[in-house]
Amino acid sequence: MANPYTTFLNLSFVFIVIASAPELCGGNKTFTIVNYCKETIWPGMTHSENFTNGGFTLKPGQSAVYTAPSGWNGRIWARTGCNFDKNGSGKCQTGGCGTDINCTVPGSPPATIAEFTLGDPDYYDVSLVDGFNLPIAVKAVNGSGNCSTAGCDGDLRQNCPSQLAAKEDGKVVACRSACDVFNTDEYCCRGMYGNPVTCLPSNYSKSFKQVCPAAYSFAYDDPTSILTCKDADFVVTFCGSRNQTVCSSRDKQLPCNGSKAYKALPQRWWVLMLPLAFMFNSWITS
Repeated sequence: MANPYTTFLNLSFVFIVIASAPELCGGNKTFTIVNYCKETIWPGMTHSENFTNGGFTLKPGQSAVYTAPSGWNGRIWARTGCNFDKNGSGKCQTGGCGTDINCTVPGSPPATIAEFTLGDPDYYDVSLVDGFNLPIAVKAVNGSGNCSTAGCDGDLRQNCPSQLAAKEDGKVVACRSACDVFNTDEYCCRGMYGNPVTCLPSNYSKSFKQVCPAAYSFAYDDPTSILTCKDADFVVTFCGSRNQTVCSSRDKQLPCNGSKAYKALPQRWWVLMLPLAFMFNSWITS
């Protein structure tokens, strides 16, 4: 018969290893997309070479999960003010990608866009080059490296220059880019302005950068906007904050409001060890 004390130690060791084991991740990446806005949105998600079947509905407080294969490159953004019929046909005020709830073409400006190039490492950013319609934050979860949070906490619709304001029924629903409005080489960084030496921030892009310092404000805003991380999953939040505590879908067994219960777990180890203690006691007395 095995020594009960030795058995107890072995079981305790197994429990500790299981309780502290890191999550095992494969080559796929998990994107958790969360709607913190007060209104329903219709996220679009498109591969850089395939613009079909990437659309769905998210009501306030809802989230959705997408698993991307290794090497996936693409964009995630929100469509707003959409009206789709029972067959999924309709149109949106901003960010539209065809006349179907599933995107058939790239998203149309103005729209705030989260961009990803997955590899080793992963590159990601939030872009205002095509304008702004909703705040977006992109957080890398369980990765290594810089892994900063990209995005925009402020709402540019409240500070949009009058020349760039996109309105519906007198309400500013988005802020257009200077390139979209004026269509000049200087604002669009093309022609003689198609390089980082000659394409410089404009007064319009500077106003974007002031509100959203961790987002692309114009085409060559690379140094302060593009981020990298290795082996991470991503959480994309609409109308959230870059400083919010968020969990990926792989962490769904934990609270996502600061994970207080998880943080208290090491202080309550004795509660989890009680069943083993009772088991040990029964072996001693039997």
